[in-house]
Amino acid sequence: MKIVEVQFIKLSGPPPFDPETFWEERLVRPVDIYPKYRVQGPDYPAPRILTQKFLEIIADDGTIGIYGPIEDHVLQIVESRLKQHLIGEDPFCTEKLWDIMYRSQVHGRKGETMFAISAVDIALWDLKGKALGQPVVKLLGGPTREKIPAYASTLGHSLEPKKVADACRMYVDEGYKAMKWFFRYGPSHGLKGMEKNLELVKTVRDTVGYDVDLMLDCWMSWTVNYTLKMARLLERYEPAWIEEPLMPDDIDGYARLTRELEIPIAGGEHEYTRWGVKELLKRHAVDILQTDVTWAGGITEMMKICALASAEGIPVIPHAGWTEPSLCVIFSQPEPVCPMIEYLVKW
Repeated sequence: MKIVEVQFIKLSGPPPFDPETFWEERLVRPVDIYPKYRVQGPDYPAPRILTQKFLEIIADDGTIGIYGPIEDHVLQIVESRLKQHLIGEDPFCTEKLWDIMYRSQVHGRKGETMFAISAVDIALWDLKGKALGQPVVKLLGGPTREKIPAYASTLGHSLEPKKVADACRMYVDEGYKAMKWFFRYGPSHGLKGMEKNLELVKTVRDTVGYDVDLMLDCWMSWTVNYTLKMARLLERYEPAWIEEPLMPDDIDGYARLTRELEIPIAGGEHEYTRWGVKELLKRHAVDILQTDVTWAGGITEMMKICALASAEGIPVIPHAGWTEPSLCVIFSQPEPVCPMIEYLVKW
């Protein structure tokens, strides 16, 4: 079997959500240290017609592996830099093809080029599964269990207390045993912002009690000192973790937080490949690893990342990305290695 074509298809239709109410509130952002960004609201575009593109890798027998949706800037990297290394190759040689793509993109070992390598890799696994008539998880060693718990990830929700309480009750009624809320405020918002962050957590705990796990996401927007102060105020609410409090490259800062705090620190969403993860693990920078299969190198690389993390006793709970490839990896791993999946409830 040989790869004969790498192409993209485009699909359009109405979005499965109300464009007017999708972004009720935004999360805190690293650029909020600058006043012009700090005052911005949740003005992300929510289109009335959703157009998305999908990568197709086609074999000479007509089998098609699919990945998507894929963003235009990632698509362009596949088309201009990676396609030439795929045509004529055996799609079953995923290790070889991953290594060729990685070695050929020496200036793209992280970021958007790794997004593109991930996309190709996932499409190749899809092609292999279809060619063999088997689910991808069986090609990875078979499922280790029948069900995976999901936690409700509330990105885009209003943080007005009544709406927070209503959403919490709704997700508990739907069966969720864990949920994640996103902080809106960071160091540049001062004491008032800190109080609003605490109000959010108190509202959630007052609504759901302590039988529901609570995760808290800072989206890389805090500092070490701010995190230390906030974490000590949050301890009485028993969060399951504080997620990405610092910029990803501040590994020293992350290592200090894991040493000094009782609350577990989650991170690695914006880290790439086994080499990036190896550094996080070596420095004891995270208590929970959150690499994204669609960003960090695809299924081929994510299996190596899970092996590294399991050797250090660090659980892998992948960033949401696209649910299907994440589930393939999670189902292939024992529960202590990959205990659950993130589900973005508004997406």
